[in-house]
Amino acid sequence: MIQQIDYFVIAPPLALALVAGLVLMLDAFLPARPRTKPVLGLVTLAGVLVALAFVVAQAIRGGPSQSTFCVPADLAGPARLCSFVADGFTLVFAGVVLVAAVVVVLMSMTELAAGGIPVGEWYFLLLCTLVGAVTLPASRDLIMLVVALELVSLPVFALTAMKRYDGRASEAAVKLFVVSVVSTAVMLFGVSLLYGLAGTVYLSRLAAVFSGQAPAPGLAETATLATAQSLPAVVSVGVVLVVAGFAFKIAAVPFHSWAADVYQGAPVPVAALLSVISKAAGFAGLILVLVAGLSGQAATWAPIVGIIAALTMTAGNLLAMRQRSAVRLLAWSSVAQSGYILAPLAVAAQGITPRLAGGTAASPAGTGAFPAGSGAFPAGMGPGAVGTSTAYLVIYAAMNLGAFAVVLLVSRTATRNELDDYRGLVFRRPAAGLALAFCLVCLAGLPPGLAGLFAKVFVFREIVEGGSGWLALIMAVNTVIGLYYYAVWTARLFTPPTVPVLARHRPMPTTWLAIGLAVAVAVLFSIAPQLVLDMTSLSAFG
Repeated sequence: MIQQIDYFVIAPPLALALVAGLVLMLDAFLPARPRTKPVLGLVTLAGVLVALAFVVAQAIRGGPSQSTFCVPADLAGPARLCSFVADGFTLVFAGVVLVAAVVVVLMSMTELAAGGIPVGEWYFLLLCTLVGAVTLPASRDLIMLVVALELVSLPVFALTAMKRYDGRASEAAVKLFVVSVVSTAVMLFGVSLLYGLAGTVYLSRLAAVFSGQAPAPGLAETATLATAQSLPAVVSVGVVLVVAGFAFKIAAVPFHSWAADVYQGAPVPVAALLSVISKAAGFAGLILVLVAGLSGQAATWAPIVGIIAALTMTAGNLLAMRQRSAVRLLAWSSVAQSGYILAPLAVAAQGITPRLAGGTAASPAGTGAFPAGSGAFPAGMGPGAVGTSTAYLVIYAAMNLGAFAVVLLVSRTATRNELDDYRGLVFRRPAAGLALAFCLVCLAGLPPGLAGLFAKVFVFREIVEGGSGWLALIMAVNTVIGLYYYAVWTARLFTPPTVPVLARHRPMPTTWLAIGLAVAVAVLFSIAPQLVLDMTSLSAFG
């Protein structure tokens, strides 16, 4: 069997992988001089921008989805089976990851300038993580999904522990390693059960088998099942285990306890990476498995996702209220935001009711980021719920990265980095203080941070229209709870400090670039939320 590889389709992750090797070679052969650090940083930044240019080129090219690593037609049968698909879903998530990566690389250049961290290894591991994060949304079989997800996770262990002789960083790395290993084991067990029953790793065939439209080779009766409910209970076990495995990755309750300690122990750029890039990759994998592969089992996973979303946003907000550390507060806030992103997926099953009942449903004519026939959605499942979750994730990424960039700036002079260290920041550093205030107001969903307000409105509308009024009520209560700790932190920014302020530290230009880029995107989304709606196939008026 000979496969034809379309190198243009895999250009974004391929470019990142080549630059990762280049960075490692340059680090080995360039002389150890002060100028070497910024050179490696600029090479890494150039690699990310090249990968982003390929993503933009693929989006501009338009037309049907592009795919590679496909099974030959004479072996695949009537359906086209491909492992790597560059459709609208892939391009949106890859774009979010790479734009966020630009900010993280700029933050890394600031972090590495202080010394104590090996530069070449840092950028190599960061690029490896980005390779996995860009590949994961394009994956359309279980093997590639698992490999890409682990490629996102494994380098982060080392990045977390890069601060030598730092006990807190080592502890955070060990916790993250143990949690990730457990989550991978749980997820692989669930994947093995699903593969054993369906006899395939391709998501499209999994969807056909578990919706009762194709025979299940793993059962004694190989005839096509009349309905998805004819499948044995072990399918439900597999679905639950897969959901649990991804819940670890996105820090959803009850697998969230690692988040605060890891965020606080890791360098600030790594915490930003975990809160945006790693989370985006986790959500991309979760959406693909549930919506594209297990749509026929929506009756099993939709209630579970709804309950997890409610618990996650509640636990995250309640724990954030008690924090005095800026990074820990952002960690628990990130957990709460995961609950908001999960909420629309609890109503994603509404569009496949006819098929679950044994009928057939026509595939909706999607537009924008999720076009019909792109392979991201099975027949009968509309892109509304997935588009809502994606829209929230895109807006959240800009707001959170802006907050982390300011936290990195303050951490240069405040070792403990507690909320009290931010008193009077608007008076000491007006640009940084106002940028952080805007990001916090956005996260809270208050004007003038209209981006966060629009994001929450999208989610509210989707879950109310999906018939989950109880989940909308819980989200409303949690939104009010979140206002408290965001308002408390914002108020400190405008409160005169109670102790004398230390001598001003002159930040590196890369810090201001990171802050400016993140805040500029957040402001753009506040002014023109239709940009996000267009990218994620949503309509502001339903």
